[in-house]
Amino acid sequence: MTKEQLYNLKIAPLQESAQRKAQARLDAIAKPLDGLGQFEKLIVQIAGITGSDKIQIDKRAILAMCADNGVVAEGVTQTSSEVTAIVAVNMATGRSSVNRMAAVGGTEVFAADIGICTEVDCNSLRQCKVRCGTADFLTEPAMSEAEALQAVEEGIRWVKECKEQGYQILGTGEMGIGNTTTSTAVGCALLGLSAEEVTGRGAGLDDAGLARKKMVIARAIERYDLYGKDALTILHTVGGLDIAGLVGIFIGGALYHIPVVLDGMITAVAALAAQRLVPGVRDYLIASHLSKEPITRRMMEELALCPVIQASLALGEGTGAAMLFPLLDMALTVYRENDSFDEMQIDAYERF
Repeated sequence: MTKEQLYNLKIAPLQESAQRKAQARLDAIAKPLDGLGQFEKLIVQIAGITGSDKIQIDKRAILAMCADNGVVAEGVTQTSSEVTAIVAVNMATGRSSVNRMAAVGGTEVFAADIGICTEVDCNSLRQCKVRCGTADFLTEPAMSEAEALQAVEEGIRWVKECKEQGYQILGTGEMGIGNTTTSTAVGCALLGLSAEEVTGRGAGLDDAGLARKKMVIARAIERYDLYGKDALTILHTVGGLDIAGLVGIFIGGALYHIPVVLDGMITAVAALAAQRLVPGVRDYLIASHLSKEPITRRMMEELALCPVIQASLALGEGTGAAMLFPLLDMALTVYRENDSFDEMQIDAYERF
């Protein structure tokens, strides 16, 4: 994929007729108007995305992008990069937290090696490696523009395959030691924020580690003069291959009319980058939860998304998306199966 091809992608608006039918069905159900709160808005949104008020989300999966980040060399994490490959294999073989949680809701989990720094021998781990980890962005750009575009294309391709296989909704996840540093750097640059005000502790940095993380992000943004730069420049300069792959998944969801559920902060940053690169993507996104990482709230505000779950989650891997799916199932059961006011022969509520 070239930059020109990426910028020329067009996202269709949501189908209004399907949205009107879904809203009419929700209003006809014998319950208080808007009684399902935010879930009613999500049902209408999904109808618009898929083009049908006959909503089915039984066949679903979480797609997790896994990659290493060279900025780990700056001491911004508690653990070393070796952990990325270990957890990626656990995710691919069904042994990680997201697998346990997703299984409860009947959700499949797939993991991809888009940039792990070692060669991983695991048949169930999708192989789409762009390079073996990114560079330390404090000393040189994380990756080339061409590599970022390749990672975006890999994400789009994955969604296309899921569409062809009949998946009806997708969740997103990631794994990559150091990726709260890369994602915070990308988010700060996209929104013009200072590292001091929005950098979090990631997997649990102490005060000294947090101060070092803030310094690394601030220096990189200053070195490359990233405030005001376009999203692709920011992405390849201080981003990660996992983030770039997620950007592709979000764009792919919009291109192929599949709703895509965000997980936490890292997926939110990728979603904002996707929206900046290809306007209209945000209409196809659903926010599962509000991560406790400080920058997440600013991302959600910029995207005009309202996270459903607010529980200070910080597990990653796609676990927030896994938690949302059973809640959507419950709301859709009411939508499909409850009697209407007419069927119960009682007067319907009216909107004023």
